[in-house]
Amino acid sequence: MNASRVLILEDSLIIAMEAEDMLRAVGVETIDIAGDLDQAMDAVKSKSYDFALLDVNLGEAMSFGFARHLNDIGIPFGFVSGYSDTRDFPPDLQDVPLLVKPFDEGAMREFLEKLFPTAELDPAP
Repeated sequence: MNASRVLILEDSLIIAMEAEDMLRAVGVETIDIAGDLDQAMDAVKSKSYDFALLDVNLGEAMSFGFARHLNDIGIPFGFVSGYSDTRDFPPDLQDVPLLVKPFDEGAMREFLEKLFPTAELDPAP
């Protein structure tokens, strides 16, 4: 995969680290983890990203506003959530790729293929 820098916005460090391991397995080089919206906003102000994975429900807040910000600045993104579909998401975000928790490397690969249909992922081990 040609993505060299990815942002993970996830309030659960364990889930973020699992996603990080899976992204490394498909060839992502640099992964930054943000635990809340403020950290994520600071990250995109100071670095460029090839794409972002956004947990929908961050406890005190939802990531929809940040998703729109990423859209405005041209960073592709997908949602990661325990919700099984996007029907209850805001209408403008219902077509965003969704990775449903809990997920494994196979589900991560399918998600990335939806996010980047022409990308070449590193082969599974």
